[in-house]
Order: sequence, then C-alpha cells, then structure tokens
Amino acid sequence: MGTKYKWMKSIVRDRRLSPLERLATRVGYMGTGLLIAGQWTLEPVLFIIGFVCVILQVSVRRQWNLVVLQLNGLIAWTMHFINQLNNIQ
Repeated sequence: MGTKYKWMKSIVRDRRLSPLERLATRVGYMGTGLLIAGQWTLEPVLFIIGFVCVILQVSVRRQWNLVVLQLNGLIAWTMHFINQLNNIQ
C-alpha cells in the first residue's frame, strides 16, 4: 500500500450506521422522491410530506444548516397550502 492510500485511510472515519441512522436515511430518500414528485405535480401536500421526511434525515445526522434550509421550504409550502385552502372557500 502506498503512502497516499494510508494517508487517505487515516483521515476517513470507518464506522457503521446505527439502526436509527439507517431508518432516517431511508425516510430521507422517500422524502427526496416526494419532493421530486411535488415538482412535477406542484402539489403542496407532496412538498410538505417530503420536507418533513428530509428534515428527519438531516436532523438525525445533525446537519443543522440543512435542517434550517428544509424548514424554510416547509414553512413556504405550508403557507402556500393554507392560502390555497382559503381561496377555495
């Protein structure tokens, strides 16, 4: 093994994901799929559920900057959904 390989191996942490992290990852993938479906249909409910799923994933991973970003999207689409309900009545 070369020096470069040993150096790269030393800076990467080798660990297994916990069951909670694995579940959160799968829920995050589902949320991403819902966000993609929401972009094609412009259905606010898909966006809201998708953002909730992705927030779960990034909060388990403690990526707080992404939690804030997803909360922003969740709030925006929730407001849009509420306004849409008010316009129907």
